Amino acid sequence: MSVLLFLLDTLFFALIAACLLRAWMNTRRIRMTQQPGPFVMALTNWLVGPLRRVLPRRLAQHDMDMGSLLAAAVLSLLYAVVLLALVGGLSAVMGLVGIPLVAIKMLLRSAIQLIMLLAFVYAILSWVQPQAPVMHLMGRLVEPLLAPIRRVVPLIGGVDLSVLVLILLMQVGLLVLG
Repeated sequence: MSVLLFLLDTLFFALIAACLLRAWMNTRRIRMTQQPGPFVMALTNWLVGPLRRVLPRRLAQHDMDMGSLLAAAVLSLLYAVVLLALVGGLSAVMGLVGIPLVAIKMLLRSAIQLIMLLAFVYAILSWVQPQAPVMHLMGRLVEPLLAPIRRVVPLIGGVDLSVLVLILLMQVGLLVLG
């Protein structure tokens, strides 16, 4: 059973994180022509496309990518239903309380893990291959998250520790989520 739960968790994390990354890339006005854009589009179009068609026009034209965010929320709810059905906790009372709580927790956990993944890739690329073409893209994705930290954490010996602080903050967030 634990293997099945692990696979379920991994599958839904990949789908939810792809929807969140798509929303973040669209918010940052990053073209989807370079990686991870095509991958994210291929992974999420089956759900985001139909949701965008049914969204009211004023929500669809919002600055945020509401279709992708709604897709992430729908996937989180589906994850909660499947998880509670598998573990046997899908009673009427548990469904009313448990499904939204599990869905919110999964959505938050996916967002935090996505931020950590982006920060790791950004940090490794900055050390190994700072002139890589994808480095500019990673900078556009991660820099808005690092800017507030850089205002508080100074350079130490010429080394920028803001990525490390961001990863530590995300770890604390995961611990708080439990």
